[in-house]
Amino acid sequence: MDFATSKAWYERAKKVIPGGICSNVRLNSVPVPLFFERGEGSRIWDRDGNEFIDYVMGQGPMLLGHTPRPVIEAAKATLDRGLVYAGQSEFEVRAAELITELVPCAEMVRFNCTGSEAVHAALRLARAYTGRKKVVRFEGHYHGWFDNIAWNYGVMDPAAQGPRDDPNLHPASLGQPLEAAANVIVRPWNDLALVERLFAQQGGEIAAVLCEAVMCNWFAIMPQPGYLEGLRALCDRHGALLIFDEVITGFRLALGGAQQLFGVRPDLATLAKAMGGGMVVSAVAGAADVMRLFGEGKTLHAGTYNSNPVSMAGTVAALELLRADHGAELQKAHAAGKALIDGLRELGNDLPLPLKVQGPPPTFQVFFAPGDSQPIVDFRSSLKADLELGKRFWRALHERGVRTTARGLWFVSTTHTAGDVDQTLEIAADALRSLA
Repeated sequence: MDFATSKAWYERAKKVIPGGICSNVRLNSVPVPLFFERGEGSRIWDRDGNEFIDYVMGQGPMLLGHTPRPVIEAAKATLDRGLVYAGQSEFEVRAAELITELVPCAEMVRFNCTGSEAVHAALRLARAYTGRKKVVRFEGHYHGWFDNIAWNYGVMDPAAQGPRDDPNLHPASLGQPLEAAANVIVRPWNDLALVERLFAQQGGEIAAVLCEAVMCNWFAIMPQPGYLEGLRALCDRHGALLIFDEVITGFRLALGGAQQLFGVRPDLATLAKAMGGGMVVSAVAGAADVMRLFGEGKTLHAGTYNSNPVSMAGTVAALELLRADHGAELQKAHAAGKALIDGLRELGNDLPLPLKVQGPPPTFQVFFAPGDSQPIVDFRSSLKADLELGKRFWRALHERGVRTTARGLWFVSTTHTAGDVDQTLEIAADALRSLA
């Protein structure tokens, strides 16, 4: 593949945009951060005309594929009537009604623009409702880039991690003051005994437990049986709130998200990505007695672009498409994802490479780890995976026209066809042979 045009635009971008990109997640690409021309369904084309079967899907928002027509038509129709009103439109009410219909915990909804904002809103609600300050989060989980919660996402040095039962605090970035984490407590994922011990010691000070119900941002690690139920019971017993970060899992794992799939109802949930079919939108949703604090005006939640009519119209169209025929559209993504997982595992069995696949079908992780190693159940156990081999596989796929995230997470859309799956597996086989 030739990337001359992307390279030229990247050099031009670096002169006026730090790093040439506007989200650091995009730094990782080969041979440079690419510039794209268009997307359609499961495919995306860069400025050089290179075509990719896309499993990045905008980092998750494009569950309905690139350029989903009902979403785009709804947004177009609204554009002619205005962009921002500093007031309400019918679309935000209809979107909120759809969310309360589909998401188990959602009795009321507030809209934001980004997942980071939704998490920030949920934490503020939890502290306002409980009158407490401390928040429990888990190693390797990602909840946005804000100072007060962006801690212990990817601490790769085991010596720096600290003891398992009380990890050291590590900021995700330079520029984060340690004081921002004064009320953050970190524990490893999937170890209920450690959380129980923490609540026994500090339960009266904990406002909330915040987690990805599936650890999608790192190795797509599923919760161990009984783990989410255990967190729910601890929060109930000690008067803390349980918050599910469903920015990725919402409307993707099931119409009602991970909470529907696992049958565990949080007090609050953050939603984004798949919810809007590509529109710029996020939400915090939850129990009415908690959410009402925003409506009383004493707990601040604001945003000039919150619930703008264009995003809300697109969100209504996306949610209506997803819920039609009892979620028939979503089942396409599940079927394609399962076929990919099964096929990749077969390839791993046929070649002398320790390829592993884990996670739910619509968003799964591909990685390499010794066959006799223990299961990867948390961030620390993931470090036995061969991350360099994973990057080589990612590059090999990319050079052959299959685009996945650099960290090995695959997002499957409702527009990925059986033909896409077959072609992807053929390319993956060739890429694996080149590595072997």
